[in-house]
Amino acid sequence: MVVFAGQGDARRSMALLWRGGERPSDKPGGKPGPKPALSVDAIVDAAIALADAEGMAALSMRKVGERLGRTGMALYTYVPSKSELIDLMYDRALAELPAGYDTGAGWRPAVAQWAGDTLAFYLRHPWILQVSQARPVLGPNEFAMLESVVTVLRVTGLGPRRLRGVVALLFDFVRGAATTIAESRMAPSVTGVSDEEWWLARSSLLEEVAPGFAGRFPMATWVESEDDEPVPEECREESYFEQRVGETFAVGLALLLDGIEATIKG
Repeated sequence: MVVFAGQGDARRSMALLWRGGERPSDKPGGKPGPKPALSVDAIVDAAIALADAEGMAALSMRKVGERLGRTGMALYTYVPSKSELIDLMYDRALAELPAGYDTGAGWRPAVAQWAGDTLAFYLRHPWILQVSQARPVLGPNEFAMLESVVTVLRVTGLGPRRLRGVVALLFDFVRGAATTIAESRMAPSVTGVSDEEWWLARSSLLEEVAPGFAGRFPMATWVESEDDEPVPEECREESYFEQRVGETFAVGLALLLDGIEATIKG
């Protein structure tokens, strides 16, 4: 399921994202009146909690209203539609990410920290991975996220064109790893079969259905063989597949940082 941002009315969406769309009675000095029973922030928080618990497919104005003890129709006074709500959810969730990183030890550890924080963020809110990056939300927290990583990488001395490519590559790499891990966590509940059971059932059949597999695919066999490096303690409670993705993430990130370093020196 892919969701495209910015499907609602452009002016209303941008006003809500940048909080230029409060009702007069909600603003300091506005016309006095009864305090609203709901607020945009309360609705967005309830929607995020719903998506965290049940996924993007479960999101509806009616279900968000139920979490707040209201009807779905009551929400439309504050948020015009589900399309604007998704934009607001996406941008509000991004506020969890750090606003900046210490580059005192250099750009490389700061980028590594950013990548780890961003990966963990996506895994806390896997529904965010279904919001397409083809059309950005253009909210303040989305820009703050970009600002934090560009600020770190700016010290490399790379120009805007190259730095745009580096940033895009880092985002694609982290999102890709997060998507794979999120899907591996979801698979057992959706299929009723654990990763270990799935792999065991199929790998044990390879020699039966594909005699001489190792001889036919020696490189594939070799690259899947185990080396002498122990599994980190923090990974031992994870599924085997998630361990492999975590190891791949660490190796891939190191190679990306090496590539940035080579580009700087070149």
